[in-house]
Amino acid sequence: MPDQCCSLCRIALDKVSVTRGGQILLQDVSMHIHCGQLTVLIGQNGAGKTTLIRALLGELPHGGAIRHVDGENREVPRLRTGYVPQHLQFDKEMPVTVEDFLAAAFSRRPVWTGVSRRTRQMVLDALRTVECESLAKRPLGRCSGGELQRVLLALALHPAPDLLVLDEPVSGVDQNGLKMFLDTVARLKEQHHMAILLVSHDLSLVRQYADHVALLDKTILVQGTPDAVYASPEFQRVFAVGARNLTSTRHHGADRWTPRVSPDINEQEANE
Repeated sequence: MPDQCCSLCRIALDKVSVTRGGQILLQDVSMHIHCGQLTVLIGQNGAGKTTLIRALLGELPHGGAIRHVDGENREVPRLRTGYVPQHLQFDKEMPVTVEDFLAAAFSRRPVWTGVSRRTRQMVLDALRTVECESLAKRPLGRCSGGELQRVLLALALHPAPDLLVLDEPVSGVDQNGLKMFLDTVARLKEQHHMAILLVSHDLSLVRQYADHVALLDKTILVQGTPDAVYASPEFQRVFAVGARNLTSTRHHGADRWTPRVSPDINEQEANE
């Protein structure tokens, strides 16, 4: 049984569209993000994944509807959302520990005046949730990529969100850090029954961890289980999967599939 269940049943996106400067970035995106499931958004660069996340987080105006509903189809008025970005931009030489970083978010008291016993316990509890309490006294700039992402995950989980959004959080993370991070996410999904949306380019990793996959190319082309989506003609077309067209490279232990570009195609066409 979950240790703490959220009040949400699903996030329902109905014909969501985003237009900026006369350019259509998203059109008629309809999908559900269910609690207790890891939903993974895949697609090539420029497909609109970041735009969809920003619309979901309320950072971009959009057409259509995004509804947060409970098990009886009633609106959830205040959705708690946690967000882990792809990278955290900061000065790695700053004399800030992991404890300082989290304490600044957990308390209104300036960390330079000291960290209270209560706040320190909150920090340790948050780090324990992602199994890295040993990092508390480590300078933030001395954390590895995987360790830093786990710290950001600890921050995103305080307080426990209804929706957890992970925007390529393991990009550039080594194999051990990648597995530890995603194993932690899988455990949190089971314990807290939260809805989790992950953006990822690592297709083998998606197949291993996802409950539901949505293939985006400005609209949802196909969605379902990983096996069903990967077997679809839409997936084959977008990722050019085939003996002649497939370029498969190992990216931190996972296959990354990208279309093979002919040498006579110019750079602009290759990016389209």
